[in-house]
Formats: sequence, C-alpha cells, structure tokens
Amino acid sequence: MEQHRTLQFEGKTIHYRDEGRENPRTLVLLHGFMQNLDVWSAYTLWYMRSMRVVCIDLPGHGLSATYGEVHTMDFMARAVRAVLADAGVEQCVMAGHSMGGYVALAFAENYPFLLRGLALLNSHALADSPDKRQSRREACEQVCMNRAGYIVGYIPPLFDESRRSSYSQEIKDLQDQCLEMSAESIVAAQAGMAQRPSRMRVLEQLEVPVLFVFGKGDTRIPLELGVSQALVPHHAEIMVLDKVGHMSFMEERDYVRPRLQNFVETCYA
Repeated sequence: MEQHRTLQFEGKTIHYRDEGRENPRTLVLLHGFMQNLDVWSAYTLWYMRSMRVVCIDLPGHGLSATYGEVHTMDFMARAVRAVLADAGVEQCVMAGHSMGGYVALAFAENYPFLLRGLALLNSHALADSPDKRQSRREACEQVCMNRAGYIVGYIPPLFDESRRSSYSQEIKDLQDQCLEMSAESIVAAQAGMAQRPSRMRVLEQLEVPVLFVFGKGDTRIPLELGVSQALVPHHAEIMVLDKVGHMSFMEERDYVRPRLQNFVETCYA
C-alpha cells in the first residue's frame, strides 16, 4: 500500500492515503472518533483494484495535526474538501463511520455537488441531546484526569456484548491505536461533536443515494432511531446486522465490505 500523502491545510499538516488513482470511481472513507485511517486497511486492500480509495486522518487523529480546542464537524469537512482538491477528486461516494458520518453529513451540506452517494455506518443526522452533551463534557473531564483509562474503557462496549470476546484482538488493536491520540485532540473532537447541529434537512434534500448500516446491538445508536432516518432521503438503502454493535465494518466485514462496494457501483452506474 502507498505511504501517507500530506498537504498543508490552514498552516498545519493533514495525512491521507490515495490508492487506485487510475480508477474513475472514488470512495472516500472517514473513520470514527479516536481512530485513524488504518482502520480501513482491510477495505482498501480489497477495493484498490476495482475503485479509487481515499482514506483520511481527520484533524487531531492519526498523523494529522490538532488545530485548537474545538474541531467542529464543519471544520473537519473543510479539511476533507482540501484533501479531495489536493488529490484531484472531482466527485466521490463518501462513507463515514460514527463521527466520520457526522463529518460526511457536514460535507454533504456544504459540498453536495461533489457527492455521487453517501454511506452512514453506525451514524445519524440528529444533534446531541442535552444529556448527551453533558455526557461529552464528563468524558472530557475524565480524559484530562486519566486519558489512558478513558480510552481502555471506551473501546470494548463499542462491540456487541454477545460476541465481544471474539474480538479481543480487534479491541486491543483499537485501544493501542487510540492511545496514540493526545488528550487535547480527544477533547477537541468531543467538543466538536457536541456542537454539531441537526442535519436532518440535509438527508431530506440530498439527491444522491444514501446507504445506512446499523447493528442491532449498537448501544450508542438505537436501531429505531437509525431506521426512522432511513425513511427521510429520496433514495435510501439500509443494512441491519444482527449481533453487531457500533463497529459494524469490523464486526461483520464480510457483509459490509461487499455491500459498500455494490453501493459505490450503483452510485456510478
């Protein structure tokens, strides 16, 4: 696989990977909170001969710089736009997991002309509830007091409880990946998610297909909430996975990976 590429965005460095550039069909993959572009390695290796795949370290994540106390979803979307301009991508299908889905929705609101399709993996378009914003504030306090303890405890509940022991290596790998992230960057991402607005209107107005992927065992996004949002776009497709939590693209890779590829092919048909 190709080494990281870099660009200067607002005075600092953003890292990304760009594989299969000779292919006109382009899939952009946006990782979730505290992750980085390496979570998509199994997808990139599988896709790179049939489509172009761009994976990005969002601001404050992976090798990309931290920019301040708050990384809003709109700010991250601007960084994504800068990457696509640097890579010469004119249109793409964008898939975002969890926080990456929030960034993808902000991108869809600001740059709809660049999208051929949108995929939301364990993500949704609503703003945080007051209780959720309070939970994020408490999480920031915990990070400042015990960053490593917060990270180690945060990861296991992302996986479906009934099969969590089967993913012990994936959980450890994610914990190790997240431990590379600074407390400053974690807090900036949490603060940015807390400030995001509802983007239900974006779903209503999008003219491109939208794919939703949910796990029945996702404790962070109730299935009822996800399914209700899948009724909003003009053209929506939904994939619901049994015994799967918040990490659907890891927990059921053999189902999600071909489904996402098929979605890209449909969007470019």
